[in-house]
Parts: sequence; C-alpha cells; structure tokens
Amino acid sequence: MKLVIIESPFKREALKKYLGPGYEVFATKGHIRDLPQKSFGIDIRNNFEPKYEIVPDKHELIKELKSKAEKAEEVLIATDPDREGEAISWHVANVLGFDKDKTCRIEFNEISKKAVTHALTCPRKIDLKLVDAQQARRVLDRLVGYKVSPIICKKIAPKLSAGRVQSVALKLVVEREVEIEKFVPEEFWTVSAALKKGSSAIKTTLATKNKKKFVPKNKEEVDKLLQDIDGKDFVVQEIKKSKTKSHAPAPFTTSTMQQDALNKLGMSLARTTAAAQQLYEGVDIKGEGRIALITYIRTDSVRVSQDAQNACREFIKNKYGQEYVPSKPNIYHTKESAQDAHEAIRPITMDISPELAKETLSNDNYKLYKLIYERFLASQMVEAEYSSVAVNFDCEGYGFKVNGKTMEFPGYTTVYKEFVEEENKEGMAGRIPKLEENEVLKCDKITPEQKFTKPPVRYTEASLVKAMEEKGIGRPATYAATITILQSRKYTEKEGKYLKPTELGRKITAYLNKFFASVINVKFTAYMEGRLDDIAVKEEDWHSVVASFWNGFEHLLERADASSVTMKEPPKETDIICEKCGHKMLIRTGKFGKFLACSNFPKCKNTRQIDESKKVVGKCPECGGNMIERRSKHGKLYYSCDNYPECKFMSWDITTGEKCPKCKSPLIKKGKKVICSNKDCSFEVIADKNQE
Repeated sequence: MKLVIIESPFKREALKKYLGPGYEVFATKGHIRDLPQKSFGIDIRNNFEPKYEIVPDKHELIKELKSKAEKAEEVLIATDPDREGEAISWHVANVLGFDKDKTCRIEFNEISKKAVTHALTCPRKIDLKLVDAQQARRVLDRLVGYKVSPIICKKIAPKLSAGRVQSVALKLVVEREVEIEKFVPEEFWTVSAALKKGSSAIKTTLATKNKKKFVPKNKEEVDKLLQDIDGKDFVVQEIKKSKTKSHAPAPFTTSTMQQDALNKLGMSLARTTAAAQQLYEGVDIKGEGRIALITYIRTDSVRVSQDAQNACREFIKNKYGQEYVPSKPNIYHTKESAQDAHEAIRPITMDISPELAKETLSNDNYKLYKLIYERFLASQMVEAEYSSVAVNFDCEGYGFKVNGKTMEFPGYTTVYKEFVEEENKEGMAGRIPKLEENEVLKCDKITPEQKFTKPPVRYTEASLVKAMEEKGIGRPATYAATITILQSRKYTEKEGKYLKPTELGRKITAYLNKFFASVINVKFTAYMEGRLDDIAVKEEDWHSVVASFWNGFEHLLERADASSVTMKEPPKETDIICEKCGHKMLIRTGKFGKFLACSNFPKCKNTRQIDESKKVVGKCPECGGNMIERRSKHGKLYYSCDNYPECKFMSWDITTGEKCPKCKSPLIKKGKKVICSNKDCSFEVIADKNQE
C-alpha cells in the first residue's frame, strides 16, 4: 500500500477516486510543525534560525502518521502547490526523518484523473528554495508582529497587534478616510441640450467653448451660456464613425475572483474564500459523487494549460458556433511581479456546467462556480464588436457632443459582462439618427444642472484587495486573511459595503507613522515582497534578506520603546460609587482589558471587573445601580440589578430608576411613555429625550 499525504481531509474522497485501490490517503489538517504559539521562536543571534515545534494538538496525529509511513511501500507528500504547501511538505518530511534528496513530493493544480495520474509518474525532491522563501516570510512577519505589538500595547491599549502586511493595509484604509475628510467640494455645472431630428431626440452634452474644454464653475457662467445660445441653431460640426472591439477579460486570479464575487454577487471575502475552497477540494454532484470542480484557488497567474484551452475552444465551437472561436487562441500575460506558480482559476472540465451542478451545490458554491465557469469560457471567445459614432455640434462657439455605440457582434459578452462601476456616462447614447456635416438642428430644451465634485470613495473589501495587488502588498493567499483580521480586531468596520477605520485603527496608524514609517509603508512592503520572491527565483540566501531588514528595524524598535510618547486613553469617570470609600469609580485600561478603579487612588485601591458582555439598559429604582439585560433559562428577557446579591430587584420591563409620585412603585419605559409598573396606577408621562 502506498501512502499519499495531503493537507485537507475534505480532499480525501475526491482524490481517492483517481488514486485507485493501491493507495491510502492521510490528511495532516494543515501544519504539523510550526513556530511556537506562545513564544517568539526566532533565535536572532543565531542567524535568525526558527525554533520549530510540533503543533500542540498534532502529537497523536503524528504518531498515527509515522505508523502508517513505516508500513507503506512508498510515501508521497501531496500538499498544496504553493510555498506554504511546500513548507508543510518539508515539515512532514522532517518529522518522518526523510533525507533531503528523497523524491517524495508530488503536486497537482487540480484534483482530476489526468492531473493526479501525471503527478504520480513524476515525484520530485522538496524544493528548498520555495521552503526558504516561506521561512523568510514567516520570520519577517514574526519579527514585526512580536516586536511591534508589545510596544503598541504599552503605548496605546492592551491586546493590540501590528503586522508587516496587516498594518499597511490598515494604513491604506485610514489614509483614504483622511482624504475624504479633507476633501473640499468644488462646484461645477453640466449643460445638456436636447436636439430635434424629425421624430428623434438627440441628447448632447456641453464639452467646449471656443474649441477648448469648458466646464462652467458657477451659475453666472451658465447664465451667460444660456443667454448666448438662446433660440440659436445647432450645427453638425464633425461626425466620426469607427469600428471598435472589446477584448475578452483574462480568466480569474485569486484577487480578480474576489473582486468580481463581491461586485457582482455581493459575496464577502470570507464567503468567497469558503466557497472557492470547497469547489477546489470537492463537492457532491448528482451522478458523479464527490468531485473537484475548479483548479487551485490561490494564484496570481492568468496562464492556462494548452489542453484546457483546446477543450474550451472545442466547447465554444459546438455550443455557440465557429464564429465565436478566435482564429488564434487568446493568450494572457501575467504581470512581472506575479509568482506565476500555476494556472489561473478555471473549471476542471467544461462538461459539468453550472446548471448541471446546481441541484446539489449550495447557493454560494453555485453562484461562484457559475462566475468562474463563465469567465473562463468568455476568456477564450472572440472580441465583441461595436459601431461607434461621435458627433460634435457647434452653437455660437459652444461645442456640444454625443457618442453613440451599437453592438454589431456580441462575442464574449454572450456569456459574460464585465462589472462597470458607473453604467451611465455623460454624453453616451445608443443608436443616433443619420446626420450630415453642416446640418442644422433646432434645440428643444436646455437643461443645466449644478453639481459638486465628490470625495474619493471608501474602500470595499474588493477594491482594497485590488489596491493591495496593484501596490504589491501581500500575496494571493493573504488578501482575505489580512482584511478579515482588520475587521475582527475592530481596526476597521463596515458601513454598508464600505470599510471605515475605527478610532482605534486610526490611533494605531498614527503611532506607526510616527515611529515605523520607513518600514510600515506601501513602497517598502512591496520591496520586501520582491526580496522574498528573489529567494525562490534567484536563490538568494534567506538569512541575509532577513538580516538586511532587521538591521534597520531594530533601531526603530529601540527608539519607539524608549520614547515617552503615548496614545493611551485617559481614565473615564463613571457614576458608579466605590463601596469602600464613596468616591466615583473610573474606567481604566490594563493588561487584561478595561476595569473599574477608585478615583481616590492611592488612598483607596479598590478595583472591580467590568463585565462588558452585560448590556446596561436602565437604573435600579431601589439602589441606583445599573439594570442589566438578562435571559431566563427558558430564554425570556428580563432585567435585574447589577448589585446582586446585595440588591435583588428585578423587572420584566426597563426601569427609569425613579419611583411613581403617586404610589411609589418603580417607573418603567413603554415606547415614548414612562408609566407606573403598578397596573392599578394610572400615572404616565411622555418621556424626555434623555429617557428615550
């Protein structure tokens, strides 16, 4: 029996279909050996050597793995086809005691019979260049995270974190917010003229004055224009006709898939990542069992295998006709900064259409598979063709224009339309009636409209991914995780679909800008990504790459740690009274979060914990304490005093803290009214704004 070692147990069933009875599949469930979870784990003085240890919950798994490996006639390690996967293979090989020259590594870009069968025929040695590139990235990230995080915890607030890529992504969000806040709107006007041509109306837009670009800045300029052209004819000055073509977009990379899924389907990064992972590892398809539907999902390449391209072209010819197949295959060029380790994201086979798979796929999996399938199909189709006409009109020296565009051949748009942020552009029209140069038209209506320039738009998850990719920050596998951690740590928050920095996120960025601006910035982070690639591609020594970073970084750490600059929140006064001395309690922030401390410190050293999970909804009418929202064991909502067991007051309604002037029963809130809790008492008043 041969043993094949993979990462995810969810791949096992799909993979076993193609391996046959002579193979056993074992899943490591991710890393089995890694840097320690609770300590630094980098020996800086010993050339930055990492101190790896067995992942705490993997000891039994490793014991089982070793037992199976000893009995196997051959062991093949088939972890994911990227640097992280290569590193996991290396750790597995080390744990099993394999020699570094052992040919035990196989990889496939897709879980298909052809790819798996081919991989089995050509095992190779573990690529130590890729392992070193991953090690260097891991060490760099830990140097930044473990050295900067304690400083910002001390200078700002406990339980904060900084990261080499994470903090730069946060900086982008914060800087965009600052741009928006500083933005000063500028007035401008658009002027449209509706011209008559027989029974047709042509909507034109003001473009020039005396053949120079002209945008009215105020009402006075518009009034002057209206006065000049009032009742005057419009003359056709120039007609430009052209044939234009729109080329099909490239198949998906990780980032373009994430962007399209959010823009077109409204799927968050987390939902897209989860769906893509399942489609890659294997899903149940009626009549097929569990099979993988798409190729590997972490890629920055737009390259496609010739076999997949040929199969797609044949599919297009059979379904849509020869006229939809380009005379030469469409080839897309991956950008220079990409790792280009494997293909673009595409369906494994065109034979399983989204409609065929829909019955057994979850809603998210179906929508994403359909998007990937149609994008790949479109990428191998001919261009869309349009007839375009641009007409310029003159009226008393003012130039008006209209652009018409009609589709002559749909090409790739038959199956896929690209996302356009703003569909309606000024001066765009459909089909324009036939016109001749020097033809004179009457104006039916002039419409001026006051507008103001708009500030930059906040990032969405999709546009932040796009910005990170364009600026060279992070890599395909890190985009979603980076943006997710910013939100989970409450450094950013969502306002609709847009990302907005929290006050905490802004404070962290301000501090890092003050002390670590030379390292935590877009340009330097992109430079370091290039240096990490050099380890894999140019065989640079990873220790020297890390050392060159540390030499400058160490001085920044020392300066920040020694500085007296702090951004800690000052203590916040509360209405809670210290039960020991009668002074007010303050909310302070310590190592383990917020707590209550007496304002009479150091004479009184009384402290109390704050239960932040408690929702304060009113005041206790008996002791003046906070009323807390609670639920009974049957799930029914009620309110009780936070000073329990000293005060045992409880209520089924929110109390105001006051008592009825008529019967002395507690007053409760009911909508916009305050009423007596005693049903036999008729007292009620309209609540003031504070009570509401």
